[in-house]
Amino acid sequence: MVYGVGFAPCRQMRRACLLLPLMIVRKLSTMPRISLTLVPAVLIAATLAGCSSTKDDPTAKWTPERIYTEARDESSSGAYDKAVPLFEKLEGRAAGTPLAQQAQLEKAYAQYKAGEKVQALATLDRFTKLHPASPAMDYALYLKGLVNFNDNLGMFGWLTRQDLSERDQKAAKDSFESFRELVTRFPDSKYSDDARQRMQYIVNSLAQYEVHVAKYYYSRGAYVAAIARAQAAIKDYQNVPAVREAMVILVKSYDALGMTQLRDDAQRVLESSYGANTEQNVEKKKESWWKLW
Repeated sequence: MVYGVGFAPCRQMRRACLLLPLMIVRKLSTMPRISLTLVPAVLIAATLAGCSSTKDDPTAKWTPERIYTEARDESSSGAYDKAVPLFEKLEGRAAGTPLAQQAQLEKAYAQYKAGEKVQALATLDRFTKLHPASPAMDYALYLKGLVNFNDNLGMFGWLTRQDLSERDQKAAKDSFESFRELVTRFPDSKYSDDARQRMQYIVNSLAQYEVHVAKYYYSRGAYVAAIARAQAAIKDYQNVPAVREAMVILVKSYDALGMTQLRDDAQRVLESSYGANTEQNVEKKKESWWKLW
């Protein structure tokens, strides 16, 4: 008896389920029908669209070799914005071949020359992941270091005379890591000698950055902070020119704080390492890079 009460709603639901398809059919029958005369028009429009897209791509019938030649010509003439899309097309057309790898590297170079640092690094990262055993890996590492080495100078770099030590230190460190990997993995590469010289410059620039900060603190009377940054430069970057400036700041800061014993100790180290009158011989700080006069 209890079960009979429970079955009543089920019978109603079955009846509703049977009526539902009929309701849907009636609803659809009232909707306006698409005229068959529109079908040919739609097909013609789609065909024309396909033809126009093919017509708009002048490289559609080019061989990979021709695309590469055209891309190289654009890159050689300085039209990097035109070279990059051609190299991208070549990557797809010649996928899985050495030519595709070459296109990827040359695209990264074109992006670098066009000032597109982020895109160039992304292209190089993709190359190193896809082709870890490529014979051009040394060049990829060198180019990656170069992109970060020349980070953000742009077209006005020569005018501002901005030093690497006055710019983004993360980019400098990333550049150093790329060059270090290059000279470690490929010591005999034709790019290794130049990479070693750039590594030396980067190390000195990182030390010089600490000196810039120490000088700033000293000029503001924050002598304790100046001492800390000067000591960091001396400790972390040995045998580089910037260390001498750091020692001079150290001596001056100790003197300003009245810490005569530490001042005299630092002065002795300074003179024994770099000779007498070192403080006067330190090259005067050049004008700020942003000054044009």
